[in-house]
Formats: sequence, structure tokens, C-alpha cells
Amino acid sequence: MAAIWHGGKAPLEEMNASHDRTMMGAIGIELTEFGDDWVRGKMPVDKRTHQPFGLLHGGASVALAETLASVGAFSTVDPETHAAVGMEINANHVRPVREGWVYGEARIESRGRTTQVWTIRITNEKGKLVCLSRCTMAIVRTGTLKD
Repeated sequence: MAAIWHGGKAPLEEMNASHDRTMMGAIGIELTEFGDDWVRGKMPVDKRTHQPFGLLHGGASVALAETLASVGAFSTVDPETHAAVGMEINANHVRPVREGWVYGEARIESRGRTTQVWTIRITNEKGKLVCLSRCTMAIVRTGTLKD
């Protein structure tokens, strides 16, 4: 398969630095790797991402999933003219995690002109499935992003 990225793969250091003042930075999400049609990242399981029982919060898993899908989708479009924004996300939380790291991999399933669908698998440090998510991204012209 040919790479799907617009203008080649973005530098991970630059992309991670742009997240410093966002939720991704606040909860410790890091982008780690790009392939031809996938993007990977990781997130710590600690007090920033726990729910009250000391387990990984499902919302934190969803934040990791949507981050990876968003980065992937945005990286396929011309940033001068288009952006990618989340339209819908679902997640099945299948295994609890108390500490350490979780690792996500987002793969594109469908790449249309106005929408993309991504599947995101989140695993624990042993490679066991923690969360399976699907995210639909809207591809919009940059001038249409208004509140």
C-alpha cells in the first residue's frame, strides 16, 4: 500500500510539541510512530488518566483514540485548505488497566472526500486489548471552522 500522508510523514517531535498546551499534553499522550496508513501513540495510566477506582478512565481511552484518528486524518489533507474534525466515536472498553502505559494504533478504514473512518486498537504493556474504538472524521475546508 502506498503511504496516505499529504506531503510525507510529519515530524513526530514537531507534532508532539504542538500538543503541549492541549488536553493531549495535560494527560501525557505522545505520538510515537507513523506507518503507510497508520499512526501510533501512547498514554500513561496514572493519576491524570484514572477514574475514582484507580483504573484507566474510559474517557481517557477515548481521548487517546480520537487524538490518533485526528492526527491521522489531518495528516492526509492539505493543511492550507482543509482540517479534520471528529464527527462520531465509539469505544468498547474490554480490559482494565491500573498503571503503566497503554498503546494505541489508528488505521484508516475508509478515506472519502468529506469523511474518513478510522479503527483504533488500544493495548496494555503486554499487548492485550484494552479498548477497541472507531472514529469518523469530517474533512472540512479550514474557513468553515466556526462555533
